[in-house]
Amino acid sequence: MTTTVSQSTDVTAVHALLARFYDGWTAHDADAMAALYVEDATVAITGQFHQGRSAIRDFLAGGFAGPIKGSRGVDTPLDVRIINGNTAIVVSTAGVLMPGEQSVPADRQRVATWTLSKQDDEWLIASYATTPAH
Repeated sequence: MTTTVSQSTDVTAVHALLARFYDGWTAHDADAMAALYVEDATVAITGQFHQGRSAIRDFLAGGFAGPIKGSRGVDTPLDVRIINGNTAIVVSTAGVLMPGEQSVPADRQRVATWTLSKQDDEWLIASYATTPAH
């Protein structure tokens, strides 16, 4: 029973981490979002690769100042798996809503894979990658 309770607690914590990530996006707070990544994290999206918390922070800040200014990220977890108590794999549908949009256009719909690492009882993002949903 302890394993089930522990796993349930971890799944809840993983969902909370993702909520904090998207709260940071809504606030366009690249620093808050970057703080949710491990130091040597990686992000691979649409032909781009960013490695390290600082590079990811700069990428996010540049996006908020330019191409995704005023946007809102959306993400719906489809599967959350906790592995050995310290790794989580999350597969989700994701996308970017630009100002005034109510739904993500098909060309911006993505399937995302998050790899999370539990460090000192805190879940952090180790890797994030997306692929077109269609």
